[in-house]
Amino acid sequence: MQEMSLIIAPCDDGLPVRRLALERLHMSYGQFKRAKFDGALMLDGERVRADKRVTAGQRLVICLPQRRGAGCEPCQLKLNIPYEDDDLLVIDKPAPLPSVSSRKRDAATLENAVYCYFGCPEGFLYRPVNRLDKGTSGLMVVAKHSHAQQLLQSRLHGDAFRREYFAVCDGLPPAREGIVDLPIAKEDGATIRRVVSDQGKPARTHYRLLETGAGRSLVRLTLETGRTHQIRVHLQALGCPVTGDFLYGREHMALPNRFALHSCYLRLLTVQNGWIEINSPLPGELHMLL
Repeated sequence: MQEMSLIIAPCDDGLPVRRLALERLHMSYGQFKRAKFDGALMLDGERVRADKRVTAGQRLVICLPQRRGAGCEPCQLKLNIPYEDDDLLVIDKPAPLPSVSSRKRDAATLENAVYCYFGCPEGFLYRPVNRLDKGTSGLMVVAKHSHAQQLLQSRLHGDAFRREYFAVCDGLPPAREGIVDLPIAKEDGATIRRVVSDQGKPARTHYRLLETGAGRSLVRLTLETGRTHQIRVHLQALGCPVTGDFLYGREHMALPNRFALHSCYLRLLTVQNGWIEINSPLPGELHMLL
């Protein structure tokens, strides 16, 4: 069970427990409601009500009830973890590796590898904050408990959770840098394929050309929004699809079961430990395409 604590500051003297939980500990309303009904609000070691007013110097402790998972298959896969704390993991995911397990896949998924990394605990629940396609490599965040997942996901696509990507593309973008501002929708009749459509949701992608070679280009991209397949759809719309992208371009023999997209940079405000900044270099097999 995850425990959150707070020493009451003088400026918070007299405030109710409910307000401190929501504003200081950044709990969601749902989390606080579950903790309240479970009797998990403790002030100096004694159970209290949500409207209990606190005094400076007291210690508030809230125990978060954890949902139980439905079971997972262990996968002995060595993970590249450039950062870890009590709340989260940052994993440099290889490709092709699915981020999430399903009935259609065997045990070789990131979800099952994380389950094994944690020691195959009973009731394990996988909590990805962001996800990468099977064919995309690079930095991905996995939370260790529900509060961290809720808080970090609330920061996605804001200044407190900044991600950038490398993509090797077939052809050249129309300018050395620019913004693709095209709405994206699910293609009619398709299972996963997306298209640019006036009926779609807003999507904005910033790109900058870094290098060219062998009829291809290396671009660095930043997302303002997080639509499914956003980079892949927007680069196709520019006329320079991601190399090896079987869905929006064409496959490449040198990239079996993956394409040339890599999550290369993460700047993140963690739950307790302040800012972290992590870089992941372009994999060698992608740079060779140039």
